[in-house]
Amino acid sequence: MERGLVERARAGDAEAFSAAANASINRLYAIATLILRDPDRAQDAVQDALVSAWRGIRALRDPDAWDAWLQRNVVRACYRHARSETRRNLVWTSVTVLDEPTLEDAGTAIAVRDELEHGFRQLSLDQRSVIVLHFFVGLPLTEVADVLGVPEGTAKSRLHRATQSMRAALAANERVIPATERRA
Repeated sequence: MERGLVERARAGDAEAFSAAANASINRLYAIATLILRDPDRAQDAVQDALVSAWRGIRALRDPDAWDAWLQRNVVRACYRHARSETRRNLVWTSVTVLDEPTLEDAGTAIAVRDELEHGFRQLSLDQRSVIVLHFFVGLPLTEVADVLGVPEGTAKSRLHRATQSMRAALAANERVIPATERRA
């Protein structure tokens, strides 16, 4: 992010803030969608995070920390939305485009995606957040901890528990599938 743009935004320039936010919005939306598992709620969380960021832009001490600061705002907004949401999560699946798949390839790809989605939904919000920031965004654990506002050891233990939970969910799914295939 261009440091000058962030400094102008800190000085109250709405156009500079808009330009800086627009440069990050796709990444923020991807983070929120992965954490909340609902594109509509993710959109709301990103919007809330950007409003919060605009209101608190003067609190940003280091303009070079813009991306981490925005990501922290988005994660916090995701937590607020997850806590305040009383309706059930919508089932959301993404469309996978395959190059001329055979019927078996398409079925396998869908089955794998569904297994991963099921395992990911079993994770707590804390675990999903650390998985998204570390594996999807590519942040090292020190930065994940900073974005989440937790000690590095906490981020490490959340990541460890999340990967264990994913493995357990996938292993449980593998045990269930053969039993149902035998009955058919």
